[in-house]
Amino acid sequence: MALTQLAPQVTATERTPRAVAVAWGLLILNTLGSTGAQTVIPLPRSVIQLVTMGALITAFALALVVNLKLRIRPSAYLLLLSLLLVVGILSSAHLEAGLGALFRCFRLAVFVGTLWLLTRWWNGSTNFVRFHIKAYGVVLLTVAVGLAIAPGKALPGIYGGRLAGAIWPLTPPQIGQYAAVISGLALLLWLGKRIDRRSALIISIPAIALLMLTHTRTATLGLIIGLLVALLSLGLTSARARRVFAWFGLIAAFSVIALGSLLQAWFLRGQSEDNFSTLTGRAKVWDALLNAPRTVGENLFGIGLGDKSYDGLPIDNSWLAVFHEQGLVGCALVAAFLLVLAGVAALRPPSLERACAIFLIVYCISASYTEAGLGDASPYLLHLAVAGSLLARPARPEVS
Repeated sequence: MALTQLAPQVTATERTPRAVAVAWGLLILNTLGSTGAQTVIPLPRSVIQLVTMGALITAFALALVVNLKLRIRPSAYLLLLSLLLVVGILSSAHLEAGLGALFRCFRLAVFVGTLWLLTRWWNGSTNFVRFHIKAYGVVLLTVAVGLAIAPGKALPGIYGGRLAGAIWPLTPPQIGQYAAVISGLALLLWLGKRIDRRSALIISIPAIALLMLTHTRTATLGLIIGLLVALLSLGLTSARARRVFAWFGLIAAFSVIALGSLLQAWFLRGQSEDNFSTLTGRAKVWDALLNAPRTVGENLFGIGLGDKSYDGLPIDNSWLAVFHEQGLVGCALVAAFLLVLAGVAALRPPSLERACAIFLIVYCISASYTEAGLGDASPYLLHLAVAGSLLARPARPEVS
């Protein structure tokens, strides 16, 4: 894919080492998780965890090797994320969530440390957007291969026939998230003339097809809302963005009118009215979590980093997961780094980089209602890190 075909020329001080792209890909591998549908080749969870944790350590080592002088750039996002790590360590030290909480703190510390080391190359360019698209493109390629060679395992009954990972154990919401993010970024790069139409179609059409097969409502709505806001951010200065926004609206209106029943069936996924009204049972878990008795300390700092579940059931809400594990202080820090990123994006002049950052920020905010991940090492924190790299000021030339 000619992702760099129309990219502007950069100076020698702005070039990003290949090792940085590799480290970014390893960070993405670390956040893929270890649960999902049955794979073609059975992979023990211990092996998957060894691979993902090894990827994180290798990413940190690579970032350290290419940044031995420890040159980092200021980042309010990473500063607040580091404070969230401190809160996680304080709450986990009581071992209320078990020894696993301390291990998760260690993982988050290495994750955040790697991001700090990579800030040296956060220069307001689309470099990390391209790394993001390429890495997640490889992940989605494994999903497509799994669908081709083992459709029964890729569309398992345990998920109601929704697309899952048959090569690597990925759940439908994970695949939907990755597909939505890279398709949205690819369309914005095409809009900004950083890639040609052929490259944009090669990336976005298969990704959207995979998204539709996952029947993931959160990712679909996040993609639509994120693109709408990103296009609006470009509308005042780009006639092309205004045309795309108009076509986007016309296609959406036509789809609702002509394909309303099909869209409704896809959206409901065959669920009962009760199941749909409780967000596939999520609301019941949320009510139980909020009604559980807590001490003052647990309200403020949570019980420590866990597996984002309550009473054995997934929480599936970033804010409640953070409240459960890092308390009200953790929620305040998450809200702070989202507000900082959104505020900086709002103050930047219109540009493709700003639009990509806005898309990622809006996507993460919209997905936070039904997906967990803003309080621990996750793809959502990587999406926001890409937004942070896009909003960074260009680095000054280094003086030798």
